[in-house]
Amino acid sequence: MNRKEVIALSILVFILLIINILNYTQWNSNKKGYALMIEEEMRQISINIAGAEQFEMLPGIGPALAQRIVEYREENGAFKKIEDIKKVKGVGEKLFEKIKPYIKL
Repeated sequence: MNRKEVIALSILVFILLIINILNYTQWNSNKKGYALMIEEEMRQISINIAGAEQFEMLPGIGPALAQRIVEYREENGAFKKIEDIKKVKGVGEKLFEKIKPYIKL
């Protein structure tokens, strides 16, 4: 190989290396985004299905409040929207905002 061929081959290898790095970076960022989406879904509980034990896992909810939420649901039927949980004594706006990311219907 002459000098020009070596330089051309080196440039080609360098370009291919850069392309692979860019593809890996894009693939890895998509993978992380997907993992975060799955984690978000997994950590949400359904307020219409959850038992007291599951409600206790939420921030700011102890055994007594967890039981009140379950009893309220049993007496009044399923929650129509997640904001309805604020109708339970002890669940105010501040607590609702704290648990909102962790609950779904």
